Amino acid sequence: MATKKPRVRKVETVRERNEKHNAKAEAKAAKVPKRRVRKAAKAVAKPFKGPVRVITWPFRTRPVRAIGRFIGRIFWPKYFRNSYKELKLVEWPSRRNTLKLTFAVLAFALVFGLAAAGVDLILDKVIRRIIFRA
Repeated sequence: MATKKPRVRKVETVRERNEKHNAKAEAKAAKVPKRRVRKAAKAVAKPFKGPVRVITWPFRTRPVRAIGRFIGRIFWPKYFRNSYKELKLVEWPSRRNTLKLTFAVLAFALVFGLAAAGVDLILDKVIRRIIFRA
């Protein structure tokens, strides 16, 4: 008789839990409707799309794009090209996070300023007593 091996349930690691959470958050963010500003901008640009397409069609061909890339490499140093690539990778904070972080910085600055002013006042009193006493 063969004995069955006990099944060991795989324990989810912190990393796996975090990745699952991030995947859910990304899926939720993808469902969020786009802002009205983008919709309005598209509506404004719609009448111009036809004429612009006619004018710009040569620039979509492979030889012209290659020439444009070559000229771009000459006029745009590598530093600027890499900086542009990095900026495209940046994930900017949401409006809510920006407000939270701004208020946190302001609160910290206020508390630190009050603490510095208090220490300055105490040291001023102590030094004046020492100097005028002697």
